[in-house]
Amino acid sequence: MENETRSERRLPIIGALPPLSWRRIAVSISAALLLVSVWTAGPSYGAVPKLDTIRVAIFIDLPKYKLNTATGTFTATGGLEVGIRQPSGVQPLFKAGAGETMRFTLDDYKVRIVETADFTKALAAAKRVKAAGGAAFITSASKGGVVYQVQEGSYPNAAAAKTAADKWAGDGTLATMIGQATASVTGPMRLEAGVYASREEAKAAAAKFGAAGLDAYVAMKQSGSEAAVYTVLVGSAADNAALATVKAAAATLPEGAALKATDASSAYLLMQEDYAVTGTSNAPQALYAVPATGTKVWLSTASDSGIKFAERYGRSYRGQFEISGLNSKLTIINELPFEQYLHSVVGAEMPSSWHAEALKAQAVAARTYALYQGFGFQVAHVVDTVLSQAYGGISAEKPATIKAVDATKGEVAMYNGKVIETVFSSSAGGATAEAQEIWGSAVPYLKTVVSPDEVSEKGLYKWYRVVLPSGVNGYIREDLLTATEEKTAAGSAIMSVRSNGVKVRPIPLVQDTVTPVAQVNNGTRVVVLEKVTQSNEMSWVRGPFTSSELLATIKGKVKTAVQGPIRTLEISKSGPSGRPTEINANGLPLTVGNPDTFRSAFGGLPSTNFRIDETSRMTIAGAGSTTERTSGSTGFIVQGAEGKAEEAGGSQLYILNGKGDIRAATKEPSFRFVGTGYGHGVGLSQYGARGLAEAGYDYQYILKYYYKDVTIGKE
Repeated sequence: MENETRSERRLPIIGALPPLSWRRIAVSISAALLLVSVWTAGPSYGAVPKLDTIRVAIFIDLPKYKLNTATGTFTATGGLEVGIRQPSGVQPLFKAGAGETMRFTLDDYKVRIVETADFTKALAAAKRVKAAGGAAFITSASKGGVVYQVQEGSYPNAAAAKTAADKWAGDGTLATMIGQATASVTGPMRLEAGVYASREEAKAAAAKFGAAGLDAYVAMKQSGSEAAVYTVLVGSAADNAALATVKAAAATLPEGAALKATDASSAYLLMQEDYAVTGTSNAPQALYAVPATGTKVWLSTASDSGIKFAERYGRSYRGQFEISGLNSKLTIINELPFEQYLHSVVGAEMPSSWHAEALKAQAVAARTYALYQGFGFQVAHVVDTVLSQAYGGISAEKPATIKAVDATKGEVAMYNGKVIETVFSSSAGGATAEAQEIWGSAVPYLKTVVSPDEVSEKGLYKWYRVVLPSGVNGYIREDLLTATEEKTAAGSAIMSVRSNGVKVRPIPLVQDTVTPVAQVNNGTRVVVLEKVTQSNEMSWVRGPFTSSELLATIKGKVKTAVQGPIRTLEISKSGPSGRPTEINANGLPLTVGNPDTFRSAFGGLPSTNFRIDETSRMTIAGAGSTTERTSGSTGFIVQGAEGKAEEAGGSQLYILNGKGDIRAATKEPSFRFVGTGYGHGVGLSQYGARGLAEAGYDYQYILKYYYKDVTIGKE
C-alpha cells in the first residue's frame, strides 16, 4: 500500500537524524540493534474497534478517487445468486448456472451507433468502436425480425452522450463499415407495461411493441415482499420530448394504452443479450442494465473459488459483490469478512517469502489502517489500490500471509487509546520521514527513524556510468563490461564492452519501454565515471530531463506556473530526514500543496527522498576568483593546454575537480534526480521491517519502532 500505505517501526535508541546522515548511520544499524533488548511487552487488551465485514470499492467515482468501468462481468464455478439489496436484507431474484457469465452496465445514456439485421456489420462496427477506445455492446431486439443494436459507452447525461454521438458520427472508418454515420443518443427514460407471470410472456409482449418499431425490453423487478416479477420497459428516451413520442406511438397499440412512465425509484434489472465479447451470433452473454439510482444488485456464490471479475484483471474474490450507480457511474464493491480481506492485503503488500515477523507487522498495520479509515469512500471503507492498500483478491492469499493475519487476529496499533493511521511505504531509503515534512501536518507517532532498507539491494547487479567515444554518457551493466589496465590522462579507469549490441541505458536499470542512449559493440572502450547499484527500492536514478520536459510534467501540479525555461532547480529547504520540503525553480519556490507532490511534479519519482543534479551548474575557478555558472544561455569558452581559447563543442562536458573526480556536465540546463527509497517514506518501511525481522526483532517491536509511543491493542 503506497498511500502509499506501508508502516514503520521505530528504534527507541535512535532519535531524529540530521539531513543526509542516514546513509552513514544505516550501515551500522545492525550493530546498534544488537545492543537493544528484543523483549517486547504483550498486547494491551483495551477498547479496540472491531469490523466484521469490510467494503472494498473496486470501481467508484468520487472527487478524491476515480476508477471507472462501463461494464462488470462476473462468473462463479458454483453459479451466482442474484438479488436486490434492500435495507431489510437481500431479496433474491434468480440464480445463474455454474460458470455462466453475467455482464452488468448502468441503465443510463448511451450512443446508438447502428441498428441492423446484419450481424457481420454490427460486429465490424463494435470492433471499430473498441479499437477507437469506446465501450461497445451488441444487443439484439425483436422488431418484426431480429435486429442488432450497437451501442457505446456509459454517459451521465444526454449532453455528454450527444458529444460522444457527434464524435462517432464523424468517424470516417465507422461510416465506411456501416454505410452511413447515424449515431444517436439513447437514454433511461421508459414506459412500463405491467406485470407478467413469466419471462416468456414478457418477451412475447416486448415483441409486439418491437414490431411497431419501438425499443422494448424485458425487465425483472421486486414487487414488495413477493417474489420477483417480470415486466416490459418500452422506449429508450433521453428526454421528456422523446418519451412523449414513444408514448404516442405505443398508444396506437392495444397493449400500449395503459403504459405509464417508469418509477425512477423502482428497483429493476433490464435484461438483454450481448454479443460483443463472444463475437458470435449464437453465443450471447446475459447483459443486465442497472438503474443509475435506487437499485443495489447483490451477487453471491456458494463456491469456495469465489467470484471472478473480468474487468479487474480476471481476479477472483471472496465474499459478495454489490453493483449500483453512484454519481452517474457504475459502482462495484466487494464486501467480505474483514480478516479474509487482510489475508489478501498482506499477500499483495509484502512477498510471502519474507520473514514471518515482518508479515505479522504488515498484518497489524493493514488491519489498523483499514479500521482508521471508517467509510473513507462514501459507500466503502477502502479501495483496492495503493491509495488505500493493495488488495488482489484470492490470488494474493498465501499460506504464510494467512498465518500472519491469523496469528495477530484483532491486534491493532493505538496511540493514547485510539487507533492510529498506520501509513507505510515500500522503502524509507535509510530513514523514514516525519508526517509534517511530507504532508504538512505533524503527527506525534510519525517521526523520523533510521531504517535498515539496504536489504532490497541484495543480489542486484552493479552498473557503471560510462562515457562513450562519442562523448555521450550512460549506464552499462557490470556483466557486459571487462576491466582493462588502461586509464585516461586524468586517471579514470577504462573498460571494454564484452559483446555486440550492448544497450547503454539512461539510468542503471533495464527499461524496455525507454529508448537507450546508444548501442555499442564488442571491444568498444569506455571511460568509467562511477559504479552504482541497479536502481531499486533503496537507491535510484531518474532523468536526465530537459527544461521543456520538466515544464510539461510540472504543468497542473504547481499552483503558480513556472515562467520561461527552467534554468535552475535546487532544493532550498529540507525536513528532519533530509527530504526536500521546498524546491526553487529559477530562484522562486515551486508552489505545491505539500512536499509529497514533488514526486508527481517531476514525472513520477519513486520517492520523496532525492537530490537534484543540475548538470549545467558548475563552479569555474579563475585567477584569484570563482564563477558560478548555472545556465547554458551563454557560450562556454575553454582553454586548452596550448593556450588557445575556443567555445566548447558538443552538448556534454566532463569536468575534473581538485580531488581528481570527473563529473558529467552539460552546456544546456538538464536535471537528474538521484534518490533513495520507494514511496512517501512515512511510517513503517516494508523493507525496513524485513531487515529488522531478519535481525531478530518481533512484529510488536517492529511496529513500535516505526510508530512512536504506540501500544498494541486487541479486540
